[in-house]
Amino acid sequence: MQATPFFLKVEDLLSYSMSDSNTTDFSSPSTFILLGIPGLEAAHVWISIPFFVMYTVTLLGNFTILFIVKTEPRLHEPMYYFLCMLSVTDLVLSASTVPKILSIFWFNSREIDFSLCLTQLYFIHCCIVMESGIIVAMALDRYVAICDPLRHSTTLTNRFVAKIGLAVVLRGSILALPFSFLARQWPYCRTNIISHTYCEHIAVVKLACADIRISSYYGLSVAFLVIGLDVSFITVSYIQILRAIFSLPKKDARLKTFGTCGSHLGVILVFYIPGLFSFLTHRFGHNVPPHFHILMANMYILLPSMLNPIIYGVRTKQVRDRLIWHVTHIE
Repeated sequence: MQATPFFLKVEDLLSYSMSDSNTTDFSSPSTFILLGIPGLEAAHVWISIPFFVMYTVTLLGNFTILFIVKTEPRLHEPMYYFLCMLSVTDLVLSASTVPKILSIFWFNSREIDFSLCLTQLYFIHCCIVMESGIIVAMALDRYVAICDPLRHSTTLTNRFVAKIGLAVVLRGSILALPFSFLARQWPYCRTNIISHTYCEHIAVVKLACADIRISSYYGLSVAFLVIGLDVSFITVSYIQILRAIFSLPKKDARLKTFGTCGSHLGVILVFYIPGLFSFLTHRFGHNVPPHFHILMANMYILLPSMLNPIIYGVRTKQVRDRLIWHVTHIE
């Protein structure tokens, strides 16, 4: 067997007793083998350092946001409820992927159960769709707060916010189901070696010895439908927001009002730009090295989850003041 950048070294394959895995027929493998970052195996330990730091910051930042909003009654408002939803989503997304990635880097623990792999795949897509929906809900909050401030408290009631949260969860849960369902249906007879750090959808289904166009088309349809609709709604909201801001008579008032959107705009950029970049390089960057594709896919998982609480912690005065108060009152 020839060693290539896409497969394990011969010694690793032998250690898994899978030297003939590329020719063995198995319709439903019991395990998959995650390579990590092919071509950069020697640097796995070093790559793990920023990954571990980002994961630690993600946990600390998002749990801090949840704690601050829970303990500060003044933050019991729609925007901060949506922020809590975002933090929970980020925690679930990072917890479903990063521990396994670090175990690959640190302990060479490459095996992952077939069902667990599909479960991970499900949670990744569910959380990404949910996060996009939460960002749309935040745009709605900013739109009502700026364009119709007198009706903000009567429009975005706790009951209405709960309904939005439920709709976001249901949309993410339902749209993510076919990814795992279809992946489970395919027969796998080529190999069970995944050239990735986690169970990424296309990386999994391309191992099937069947026509996977349904999976591919569904993935593209969800991406274009969800992102297209969500970005369109956000764009329309901010067009109305900007019109309302520029209609204000004083410059200070315009800057102050626009400043209330700063954190949300930061979250939008952090979520959609890495995702768009990762999508474009994956679909059209055929000359891009495989390890670059995988690193970009990992950054799309890690960066938004880490930066969201930082953006809101730094940019939002209420969150920042409450955090400083807690720090200064630690005995």
